Amino acid sequence: MFYNSHKNPLISATFSKALLASLAPDGGLWMPASIKEYSPSECAELSARSFADCAAELASNFVDNKFTKADLQNICRDAYDFPMPLKTVDGYELDSATPELAGNAFFLELFHGPTLAFKDFAARFMGRAASHIMQKKGDRRVILVATSGDTGGAIGDAFLNQDGIDVFILFPNGGVSKVQEQQLTTIGGGKANVHAIAVDGTFDDCQQLVKDAFADKKMSKEFKLMSANSINVGRVIPQSFYYFWTSLQIKAAYGNLPIVYSIPSGNLGNLTGGLIAKAMGAPIDRFVIGNNSNNPFVEYLESGEYIPRPSVPTLSNAMDIGRPNNFPRILKLYKNKFEDVQKVCWGASFSDADTERHMRRVHTETGYVMCPHTAVGHMAMNAFAQDVDIDFVQVTVATAHPAKFQDSVERILRTDVPLPPALQKAANMEKVVEIAAPELDVLRNLIEIKLS
Repeated sequence: MFYNSHKNPLISATFSKALLASLAPDGGLWMPASIKEYSPSECAELSARSFADCAAELASNFVDNKFTKADLQNICRDAYDFPMPLKTVDGYELDSATPELAGNAFFLELFHGPTLAFKDFAARFMGRAASHIMQKKGDRRVILVATSGDTGGAIGDAFLNQDGIDVFILFPNGGVSKVQEQQLTTIGGGKANVHAIAVDGTFDDCQQLVKDAFADKKMSKEFKLMSANSINVGRVIPQSFYYFWTSLQIKAAYGNLPIVYSIPSGNLGNLTGGLIAKAMGAPIDRFVIGNNSNNPFVEYLESGEYIPRPSVPTLSNAMDIGRPNNFPRILKLYKNKFEDVQKVCWGASFSDADTERHMRRVHTETGYVMCPHTAVGHMAMNAFAQDVDIDFVQVTVATAHPAKFQDSVERILRTDVPLPPALQKAANMEKVVEIAAPELDVLRNLIEIKLS
C-alpha cells in the first residue's frame, strides 16, 4: 500500500515512511492510494472473527512489507485486549440471537481501554506499529502531540517506556478537565520518556505549535520529529476498524435495517475512520456529526462553505477545535464533491446549556451517565431521528468515560461519579508538568533540555 499527499498525488510513500514522517514533504496529509472494498460474503466471514483478528485483516490492506500477517495479528491482539460493548440506556448489550430485547438504539462504548477514551484504539495500534518499524531500523524519534484532552493520555500510555521514543504532550493550560490533566501529567511519574507541557493558549495554539515544528526543517531533522495527532495516517486508519466490525455485528442482528452512527466530532479523525470503513464495504448508511459551539463542519454540511475560525471553550472540551485537521481528508475521499459528502453526513450543533439539560434528562429517566461529548453525539442522533421518517439502528459513539469529566458530570447530575482504578491511581500521583508560552523557540528549548 502506498500513500499520496492530499495536495499532490505524485508525492507518495509507503505506510512505514508515512507513519514516521507524519506529513508529506509538501505539508499535505497522507491518504491511502486505494481502499479495498470487501464483498458481502467476505464481510460475513469477517463478522465471525474476533475484533482483533478482523482488525488485523483490515490492517493488512494499509501497511507495507515490513509487516507480516502474523505481525499484524500479534499487534492487534496485544492492542485490543479490552471490550467495546454496544449498550442501550437500559443496560442491554447487542445480542444477534435476541435483538428484540435491546430495541434499536445503542451506545458504542469505546472507553474501556487503559486511558478510558476512544483514542486508545488508534494510539495502541500506532504505538505498536511504530515500535515494530523502529526495531527494524534502530532509529530514535521525538513524538509531538497536541491534545484537547484524551489524545495525549492515550499516546503517552501507548508509547510509555518504548525504546528510542520520547513523547511531548502539549495541552492548553486550564483547557482540559481536572481528571484529564492529572492523567496527562502523571504518565510514567515524571521519570520516563513521556513529558507534559501546559501551553498558555487554546488547543488550536497547541496544534499550530506542532505544525510549526514540522514546518521548521532544521528542528524537524534535528529531533527526528513524528506526530501522533490525527494528522498522522497511523491514527486515522485504525479508527476504521471498530466501525467496520461493529457494523457487521449489527447487520447480523438486524438484517437489512439501515445503520446510522452518530459521532461527537472535533478534529474529524473519528469520522474519517468511519468513512474509510464505509468505503471498505461496512454496511453503514449514514453518519451523524455532533458539534458543540465549535461547528465549522456542521455549518459546511448546511451551506457548502467551510469557514475555520478560532476555537471557543466549552463543556465538551475535547471538541473545542475551530480548524479540524481531517477536513481535507474527507474532501479527498469524496473528490471534493459537497453533494456526495452531504449524502453521507448529517450534522447538528448544540450549546453547553443543551448538553447539560440532555445529560440530566437521560440520567433522570434511565440512570445512564454519559460524558459531555457523548451527550452531544446523542443529541445529534435524536435530532436526526426526528428529521427523517425511517426506522433504523441508532449507534451513538460514546467517546470517553464520564469520570474523565468528574467535576462537570457530578455538578450537572448532582450525583457521585466514582473514579475507575486507572484514574484513581493517577489522582494519587504528583503532577510533573512544564508551563510554556505558545512559541516555537520555547518548545525547542524544552525539548533540548528534556533530551539532554
